[in-house]
Amino acid sequence: MSALLHAIVVARATGSSATAADQLRRTLEATRAQSRTLDAVTVVACGKIQDLEEIARIGGATNIIKAPDSTSFAAAVSLAEEKVPAERSIWLLSQGTEPEPGAVAALAGALERGPSVAIAAPKLVDAGDPSRIVSLGVSMTRFGRMVPLANGEMDQGQHDTDDDVLGADIRGLLIRADQRQALVIDAALGGADEGLDLGVRARLAGGRVALAPAARIAVTVGGEGDLPRGALRRAYAVRTAQLHRRLAYAPALAVPLHWLLLLPLALWRTMVDLVAKRPRRVLVEWAAAFTVLVRFASIARSRGRIRRFRSGGWSQVDPLRASAAQLRERYDDGHVDPVRERDLGFFSGGGAWAVLGGLAVSVGGFFSLLAWPALGGGALLPLSDTVGGLWRGALYGQRPLGLDEVTAADPFSALVALIGSIWPVAPSFMMIVLWILAIPLAVLGGWFAATRVSDRAGVRVFVGIAYALAPTLLAALTAGLPAAVLTHLLLPWAFFTAAVAHRSWGASGAASLLLLGVLAAAPSLAPAIAVAWVVLVLLTIVMRARAGIARVIWLVVPAAVWFAPIVAAQLGRGTPFAAFADPGTTAAGHGAARDWLLAAGFPTADPAGWLSFLGPDFPVAQETLVWVIALFAAPLALLALAAPATARWRLGSGLVLLTVLGLAGAIGAVGVQVAFSSGDPVALWPGTALSLAWLGACLAAAVTLDVAPLPGPVRVLAGFVAVACVAVLAVPGLTAVARDDAALTNGPTSTLPAYVGAEAAGDADVGTLIIAARDDGSVAARVVWGESETLGGQSTLEATDVVISDDDRRIAELTGDLVSGTSADAAAQLGEFGLRFVLLADGGDLSDAARSTSLEAVTAIDQRDGFARVGQTARGMLWRLDADPEARQGLTTAERATAGGVLTAQAAILLAAILLSVPTGASRRAARGMPTVLGRGYEEKR
Repeated sequence: MSALLHAIVVARATGSSATAADQLRRTLEATRAQSRTLDAVTVVACGKIQDLEEIARIGGATNIIKAPDSTSFAAAVSLAEEKVPAERSIWLLSQGTEPEPGAVAALAGALERGPSVAIAAPKLVDAGDPSRIVSLGVSMTRFGRMVPLANGEMDQGQHDTDDDVLGADIRGLLIRADQRQALVIDAALGGADEGLDLGVRARLAGGRVALAPAARIAVTVGGEGDLPRGALRRAYAVRTAQLHRRLAYAPALAVPLHWLLLLPLALWRTMVDLVAKRPRRVLVEWAAAFTVLVRFASIARSRGRIRRFRSGGWSQVDPLRASAAQLRERYDDGHVDPVRERDLGFFSGGGAWAVLGGLAVSVGGFFSLLAWPALGGGALLPLSDTVGGLWRGALYGQRPLGLDEVTAADPFSALVALIGSIWPVAPSFMMIVLWILAIPLAVLGGWFAATRVSDRAGVRVFVGIAYALAPTLLAALTAGLPAAVLTHLLLPWAFFTAAVAHRSWGASGAASLLLLGVLAAAPSLAPAIAVAWVVLVLLTIVMRARAGIARVIWLVVPAAVWFAPIVAAQLGRGTPFAAFADPGTTAAGHGAARDWLLAAGFPTADPAGWLSFLGPDFPVAQETLVWVIALFAAPLALLALAAPATARWRLGSGLVLLTVLGLAGAIGAVGVQVAFSSGDPVALWPGTALSLAWLGACLAAAVTLDVAPLPGPVRVLAGFVAVACVAVLAVPGLTAVARDDAALTNGPTSTLPAYVGAEAAGDADVGTLIIAARDDGSVAARVVWGESETLGGQSTLEATDVVISDDDRRIAELTGDLVSGTSADAAAQLGEFGLRFVLLADGGDLSDAARSTSLEAVTAIDQRDGFARVGQTARGMLWRLDADPEARQGLTTAERATAGGVLTAQAAILLAAILLSVPTGASRRAARGMPTVLGRGYEEKR
């Protein structure tokens, strides 16, 4: 006797009521047209559906159940099952499914093959293209991931002989009557993997899922059951269902372990998603993990239902799990992009020769530096001797300067720590390596930046040379400004990646790291970069690249997180503009150029060092000479200004805008004084903004040389003249070290006496009070902890502080007592502060007032009890306290919590950016399909 069949059709008022009504009408017409007559049809209407009763009557529905529109598919089926007699098998359908006339007969035939068949599954095909399979069975991996077996394939009958599967799509399943009680849809799955879960439970109950490929049902491609619409909501439902099933299927003893691993697993999958360039899935992972984490009741019900009807073990399920080969077949088809690996022509196009030429020029200009153990002068300071010390200075906590300053570290300190960590044996030597490699690295960066604007080998070499010989870079090298040098080296790479950040998460992740590095070295560039970023966001919106908007927005996220503590501290002080202060040690007297010289690309009053190079006896008036030298920048400027008039005017205009932003930033910087050096205000260094302007000008000139409607020889001559003029400007900078006209010095390896360094070796809490006499007869005092002042230990919060704190006042009073002899317990007070040494710094050529103050200070300290005179050192006169000082006070509980929170946030965002930037096979294939040069191809033109 044939089984009695009862169809349950779940209709939902998604979209318009009329659309839902039309879909329901077609589904009911298809059920009525079946070759095997159904015994009954129940419609469950979730929400208001237009003309529901009339559609049900015409379609032959025997029952109508109305439910709220929030009712899930599982709940709707449960409502209908309550009214279905126990002896009937149920056929699960939803609106939008259209069974072919023989579908239910084929399903019933599969069900009648034997009592072990608990579920019969149809072949779901695309309603828009019936020759394409939507679903024909599913499986799962060892860890519970659902794997479709035939989705998306063309239907050529290749699976018509398949019979046994682990599960299937919930739509169209026919469930045997005597298995209905055991195979109730689990509402906790949220519409995902419901058919797979039914198949697994059928297996554990001694049944199986049989395929009926002859039962064809056309479905609207979109989802399983009532899986939510929208990619993120669907992904959340699928992941939640997978985690829920993992806890529901696990052995009782393993459930606590799986539960404890939910959050660590979310963290691991976060990193995997970032590497795979799926950052939108990160929120899904954590939301699903937290959802399942608190689902104790749902998990208990699911496990109880399995336990109640289980008659076999997992050995019945394992043979049908997806193999590694099936997983690769479904998710990694091994497609090889027909586009060959792009050759940018670095070696064949002269890029490598240009870099080698830059190295030769650099070695020739800075050869004597190779014999130095460390680099000093200007704003240079030694680096910490250990990797631990390097990174300790980059963390939130007690600063190595000041009495007891607990603040955030400048992001520049992390950049310094990264450079020093490259050669842990002698971190300070890496600054010499940086100076030697600066010019060839600038050539390399300029060459790669030029690949975004031209595919001509000569044009790319032109940009590399012109950018490497920029007056801003040479001025920074000769003046000893490490932050400015790093900015110049990082800017072209930031452009290279940020220009295509809208294309891929890999480019966006790399660009965000490089922009963080640029802003760490030059916070004063933040306004210009912010304007450029806003323009890039607007362009992405205009191009209608929806996926690119999030990638472009991400560019500034790491920098925002890393600078948040500094900005918050400056806002709390009421000095928001101080957040733009140059990092590292402050050096007064940059000698910034006047506005028109800045507009020509020169950061100092002596354009490119030519006035010093020619000397005061040169028989031309200096004012005239300045104008003549400035004219050497004119050929490059004229080529850049012509870029908006070329065929690629959009790109040319953007690069000119970049140049203007840099020039405006430089002109504005010279009038901003937010930091202090020994009490004297120090203006921002305009050279970093000019580096941005110089990069924009070089690239704009490259656009002109690439596409200007001029004969080839004319373009070659114009480029040669421009780069020759730039090379002439570079002569003083390249010869400054040989002429002893640079601020660079041999060392020091420490700014404190060797005696202090020996005492402080391995102990960062050895404090030294440094007193320096000033020309007006006053004294300046500062506290240094550890073996030396270091470049990474500097703090813009300390350099820009305009408020006299209690600690500042105590140090000032104590210093006054020391040098005047008015206090008898000065040594005890120093000991209370944790200080062990007092150094009266040797200032070199002192004024009479300063010399007198120094002599008085030496006499006063020598006459005090509690001080042992170490003697005259290369750094000045040194004293040591007789008694051991008190230990330096550590961080409070609140400060440790703040430090931990800052470190966690910065490390997390940095890790996310790094993982996003890691290339994958898929990202490389996608990149090869995109044009390297901007302004070419559909993506830039649309």
